[in-house]
Amino acid sequence: MTSAICRVSFERAPVSFDAVSERPLLDHLRDVARINRCKGYIDLFGACAALSGNRDVARHAASEVLVRCLSQALGRRPVLYRVGETETSFDEKWLIALARSLKTGDKCSSAFLLQSRVPKHARRTLVFLLRRVTDSFSQN
Repeated sequence: MTSAICRVSFERAPVSFDAVSERPLLDHLRDVARINRCKGYIDLFGACAALSGNRDVARHAASEVLVRCLSQALGRRPVLYRVGETETSFDEKWLIALARSLKTGDKCSSAFLLQSRVPKHARRTLVFLLRRVTDSFSQN
């Protein structure tokens, strides 16, 4: 018995954005990254303590902490394009895929995405921040 293997490049794969949640989430993260690009270093673990109980403050704080700490979690500065840009970078595709897998409860995909790029010590905090952003973002 033989099987066919179809190799599809991740870079050329069609981008499927859920018009209700994913494109606005990506634009939101791009905007927060643009605003915070010149701010100083923030520790990934200590940053979670700064999050507020107020929903609006918490959403903004979680988004800011996420984009400021993403380079620490990935080991390099992520590429995030301008708001409204039609192209998406590999880092943006990865982040949206991770947000989607966390939102839908796809543990296998989220584990794969995290293990492929994030060191073990940073995974829990990154997941916490991304869930906080996506949960508060989908409530609006």
